[in-house]
Amino acid sequence: MVKRSGVVESFSRNKVVSGVKKACQGRPVTDDQLALLAQQVEEKLRSSGVSNVSSDEVGKAILPFLRDLDEIAYLRFASVYHAFNSLDDFEEAIDALRSRTQDIDSQDSHEVKSSGEGVKGEVGAKKTSSKGTGGKTPPEKNDTAKKTTPSTGASKRRRSRKAKPQAETLLDA
Repeated sequence: MVKRSGVVESFSRNKVVSGVKKACQGRPVTDDQLALLAQQVEEKLRSSGVSNVSSDEVGKAILPFLRDLDEIAYLRFASVYHAFNSLDDFEEAIDALRSRTQDIDSQDSHEVKSSGEGVKGEVGAKKTSSKGTGGKTPPEKNDTAKKTTPSTGASKRRRSRKAKPQAETLLDA
């Protein structure tokens, strides 16, 4: 692994676990799940065929596995990794998660209809999926409306465009 400083060190599952554990504080995530996540990250990086990967690439490899494990921990990790500067950044990430969850629910619903499953009397019974929702049933579509604040009259919201520091602090704990 190549750190931003240029120092090369061997990949450490323990560092991945340590960094992700911070994002998982207070969440229903076990040490075994964290160990599996670190293993999956290592396998993904090794399968790329690149012998030296940057710490940035390690962070990118963590994100999809953490998203599937626990969405709140994912948002915490992503907010540091992507250096969220505003509530808009969180809103965009949450909207992407909701969209993904709705896509999964739509696919599951289609599979149920195709297979003819369902309870007698229920047309197009919907199967719920907890994948990617931290083990919780995702909110219904009508609960996902954005909450807005009163307009200040500005035609566009402005976001700070500062350089985004990386999540080395999470990865190098």
